[in-house]
Amino acid sequence: MTRFLILGAGPTGLGAARQLEIRGCRDWALLDSGAQPGGLAASFTDPQGFTWDIGGHVQFSHYDYFDAAMDEFLGEDGWLHHQRAAYVWLRERFIPYPFQNNIRRLPDDDLDRCLQGLVDITRSPRAEPRTFRDWIHAKFGPGIADVFLLPYNFKVWAYPPERMGVGWMGERVAVTDLGRVLSNLVHARDDVSWGPNNTFRFPRQGGTGEIWRACAARLPRSNIFLNTEAVEVDLAQRMVRTTDGTAFTYDRLISTIPLKELIRLSGQGQLKAKAEQGLLHSSSHIVGLGLRGAPGPELAGKCWIYFPENNCPFYRVTVFSNYSPRNVPDITKNWSLMCEVSESSCKPVNRASLVEDVIQGALNTRLLEDRDDIVSTWQYTAEYGYPTPGLDRDEALAELIPYFEQYDVFSRGRFGMWKYEVSNQDHSFMQGVEIVERLVTGRPEITATDPDRVNAAKHPWPYDEWAEAEAPCRETLMSASGAT
Repeated sequence: MTRFLILGAGPTGLGAARQLEIRGCRDWALLDSGAQPGGLAASFTDPQGFTWDIGGHVQFSHYDYFDAAMDEFLGEDGWLHHQRAAYVWLRERFIPYPFQNNIRRLPDDDLDRCLQGLVDITRSPRAEPRTFRDWIHAKFGPGIADVFLLPYNFKVWAYPPERMGVGWMGERVAVTDLGRVLSNLVHARDDVSWGPNNTFRFPRQGGTGEIWRACAARLPRSNIFLNTEAVEVDLAQRMVRTTDGTAFTYDRLISTIPLKELIRLSGQGQLKAKAEQGLLHSSSHIVGLGLRGAPGPELAGKCWIYFPENNCPFYRVTVFSNYSPRNVPDITKNWSLMCEVSESSCKPVNRASLVEDVIQGALNTRLLEDRDDIVSTWQYTAEYGYPTPGLDRDEALAELIPYFEQYDVFSRGRFGMWKYEVSNQDHSFMQGVEIVERLVTGRPEITATDPDRVNAAKHPWPYDEWAEAEAPCRETLMSASGAT
């Protein structure tokens, strides 16, 4: 019996557990089916000594609280700081990201198409879009849509953009400013400063997972149950049963497992159709290529690269050895590429040949010159990779989230809340913190309920949205979180 039971030891579950400790509530238990904490933010080291993440994670933040926690977990010397150097590989050339601000790098015919499309939408504004495809055409015109945005977005999301909604973009997609594009063209200037992650930090060693191992290490070990998979959630009895038959009963359940899985484990079959219609997702295949030698001059300073064309299966490749020299066995002898491939029912993948397909794609796109340079390959599949913002997502969440909350089950996190726009590590961690604040102190959640507001600014702790009457708790919480 425990007052708070938490399912999932990813950033959300760990954020919730940590906040319970800070609040002096030590009557909690945290269950995770994996052998280590971190969830989708875990890291692995292969037999050859190469470190890999589950995709291209980087650390940037919308919260002072999160920043203070990161400083606490790894310390000042535990981080490397980077200026983003992201590019698109298209038409046999590198184009700086964001693409739409740097179309001057395109061949003349593609540049003409993109510019004409921008002029057209300036002259004849489009109707209010309903789908992501409509939004792309309305904001960028048919040239940029056809050359880059439509093929790339199908490749990354694994769903046609016409099946996606429009309420999620916010800071995720840079809208084109025609004047800015023309100025960049006239002055032959690359425009690379846009976005919240134009600077970021990364752990000096251990990959992204090092953050969450350090977080878990600061929590009572007796409260954390790894290698413990939930197989049943009994809403009426307030009980979770695990694979070994153990029954955990609770007063309140904080679930960070995928919402679809919560529906299945709790036997709520009447919700399945709504979830299947509204909650789209893609799987993520990560293929790591550990290499001998060093990256060539064109890759030496790059962070990650987007690939919209069909000559490779991956949509993004991270030069992972550039994030930290300790991501490889010996930086004087090795470097590494981490490739991401999406999959859904709309975009199937041949899993048996995937590694070979990725290697051939790396050769096709000139990431590799010789396959003999490969000394290690690593493969990981996250069946739940990205929560896709489908057309019916918000309608589904408006029914599903309150349904479980009437049973004191609170679904939060990347796939618990199913909101891509607040599914980064900082968002996920703070969803865990905020649900505890709501349940223990009555403070309203911000991240899960108002993504646009959250993403619009950097937030102090306590939040401005919380009453100033709460000022007496400010010093206690700031001290406990390590913030100043």
